[in-house]
Amino acid sequence: MTRNGTGQVLAVDLDGTLLRTDMLAESFWAATAADSRTPLRALAALRRGRAALKRMLAERVVVDPAVLPYDADVVAFVRDWRARGGRTVLVTASDTAIARSIAAHLELFDEVHGSDGAENLKGARKAAFLVARFGTGGFVYAGDSRADLPVWQAAAAAVTVNASPRLRHAVDALGLPVEHLRTLPPSAAPWIRAMRPHQWLKNLLVFLPMLAAHRFDGATGLASLLAFAAFSVIASGVYLLNDLLDLAADRAHPRKRFRPLAAGALPIFRGSGLMAGLMALGAVLSLLAGPPFAAVMLAYLLLTTAYSLVLKRRRVIDIAVLAGLYTLRIVAGGAATGIPLSMWLLAFSIFFFFSLAAVKRQAELVDSAARGRLGAGGRGYVVEDLPVISMMAVASGYVSVLVMALYVTSPAVLELYARPAALGGICCVLLYWISRIVLLTHRGEMLDDPVVFALRDPVSRACLGLILLFALAGTLP
Repeated sequence: MTRNGTGQVLAVDLDGTLLRTDMLAESFWAATAADSRTPLRALAALRRGRAALKRMLAERVVVDPAVLPYDADVVAFVRDWRARGGRTVLVTASDTAIARSIAAHLELFDEVHGSDGAENLKGARKAAFLVARFGTGGFVYAGDSRADLPVWQAAAAAVTVNASPRLRHAVDALGLPVEHLRTLPPSAAPWIRAMRPHQWLKNLLVFLPMLAAHRFDGATGLASLLAFAAFSVIASGVYLLNDLLDLAADRAHPRKRFRPLAAGALPIFRGSGLMAGLMALGAVLSLLAGPPFAAVMLAYLLLTTAYSLVLKRRRVIDIAVLAGLYTLRIVAGGAATGIPLSMWLLAFSIFFFFSLAAVKRQAELVDSAARGRLGAGGRGYVVEDLPVISMMAVASGYVSVLVMALYVTSPAVLELYARPAALGGICCVLLYWISRIVLLTHRGEMLDDPVVFALRDPVSRACLGLILLFALAGTLP
């Protein structure tokens, strides 16, 4: 294809072409994050057509064009076209208001056209609009989906962006000059990273009731394994939901902006479908694990959804909820295996994980302070809260050690351990580890998630090894 002759018009699609995202999905999730009633309002607006839906969502959200995931290669293509004397037009099915804000930010387009609340400028309608404005064969069109085929049929030449092999074949069959841009190589890696499999290690807590009760028979092990699989699948779905609701905040974060959904490596519609599929699979596995376990998983799902929509912006409540979500993993293990849970175990869990959740918020505030921000994005805290959050982390962590110390001296331990005095070493290791974690966080050396940090930290792994050795020593005759 001959590029950009002087005065030649290049019409560029927005969603999936200029942007590695879809603004309908973007605005839907942004509006849902701000108001949980958005899905119901979206259904009502959809009855009047997709253009009306897009207009309703555009009026409810403020899009920051500066943080959107642009396709750098397509932006360079448009800039080069214009530099050679060609005209550039942004023509999209997204709402005109959103398209204009993006065009104003990029300063690359001579004209901007989009859906107006009444007409959805997509497919055949987009083709008719461009023909009416520039004539048949009066423009070159850059797009990415099968809905663009009517537009390419009326164009002088075609540019495809990350098109599937089937779509590329269909465009080639039109007999037009074609240029295929492959700016995002096809890969399963973004799908896998979006599910955050490294976070599945948290779900090993479902094995804790089995270990604490010294129940090592095959049936108990299989029940715990099924609980682990169900919890991991549903937790991945929840992580995807949280990422969808946190797109704007993640893109403003120095590390979270590289997450697949925030970076545009995984399209939002596909991410939404993946979330729904994981939730459905998790529901099936939960039912297989038994009604008590399924009830716990339903509570987990409801609590995490409430957290994602509302509670994560509520001071202190968010920390308590995070601690509760960790503890629910232990409760789920007990429900799956039928093992009664000790109050010692539950009390230790609540205080210990409250400490870790406070450390997570502490790390976010330390990061915000280092970047000159007043608070943690999308949370209810300001930098001035940092000393209080740090004290909460230390106090709750030390109380968890106290609970452990009281437990190892209780009569219940004598029934399970031949040498309960050896368990006292666990208290010493925990006291050191919690103190070190809070200190490292204070110095800005903590990642956003202390559990992930602990798994990567050699000292933390050594502490875990010592805890296991002390526990083993307690069982020796």
